[in-house]
Amino acid sequence: MRKLWTVIKGFVLFIIVLMIGMYVTGWNGLNDNESLRAEQSVPQRIQQIDAYTSPYIYMMDRDNGKAVYEKQADAKAYPASLTKMMTTIVALEHIEDLSANAPVDTETYQKMVAHNASMAGFYGREAVTYRDLLYGTILPSGGEASNSLAIHVAGSTNQFVMMMNEKAKELGMTRTHFMNPEGLHDAKQYTTASDMAMLLDYALDNQDFRAILTKQSFQTTATADHPQGIALRSTVLSSLHAEDQKGFEILGGKSGTTYEAGQCWATFGTVGNQEYISIVMGAPLEDISHPDRAQKKDTLRLFAEVVEGR
Repeated sequence: MRKLWTVIKGFVLFIIVLMIGMYVTGWNGLNDNESLRAEQSVPQRIQQIDAYTSPYIYMMDRDNGKAVYEKQADAKAYPASLTKMMTTIVALEHIEDLSANAPVDTETYQKMVAHNASMAGFYGREAVTYRDLLYGTILPSGGEASNSLAIHVAGSTNQFVMMMNEKAKELGMTRTHFMNPEGLHDAKQYTTASDMAMLLDYALDNQDFRAILTKQSFQTTATADHPQGIALRSTVLSSLHAEDQKGFEILGGKSGTTYEAGQCWATFGTVGNQEYISIVMGAPLEDISHPDRAQKKDTLRLFAEVVEGR
């Protein structure tokens, strides 16, 4: 009987010790998890969320070059008119005088009209300047402007595209290949969200590029065709409102849309004093005349998540 009682006491003591150990371990584990959450960086927090429509996303902190959020960032995607960011930076690096005359090329103008490309509003042979063409390329995404830049800088669009691909190689954009300067769909023209972020990060260090991308509107040179010039408006900045940007500000961007590429936005903005780049690509497009602007919604949410995570 005494032995049985001893065994029972031992068993009860074992259970008590076991329960205390489990309690302490659980408490410490809880504290560890809370500490982990407290120590998580903004990138780690945002990566827990996958409620974005766009299938290809890359958002980066320009200060350290690290990803804040990425989703299939290295997967093949079509750039549409995001292509024009490369067109613009390559042209800028080869133009000596932005005020010099650079008439609109007639042949490529007619080609853009035939393909129903987005246009800045210039006419063939219109006596505009390089500056007009540069703003016409970025703000309203003019196909006639981007192709005219290519002709004046390189002599032909084919030669200019070679320069675009050389620049991509120089920047380390290993998953990117260009076939034209304007971004009309070509199965052999492709990129990735991370490569586009790399390009935009590089281009923003060029002060002329930065000035163009951050301009909401621009009045072109007066010409015989347009005596008052043309009022160009940014397809990105003109669609944004201050009330949508709480705690952050989108300073500039480039849009791109085709049925094959979907709805794309490349933007950069600030949260506090810190600059961020956001690339969203491939948001589904059912009707190009009535887009749902899912890429805009994704962009605003990405910036909002950075604000929340600070």
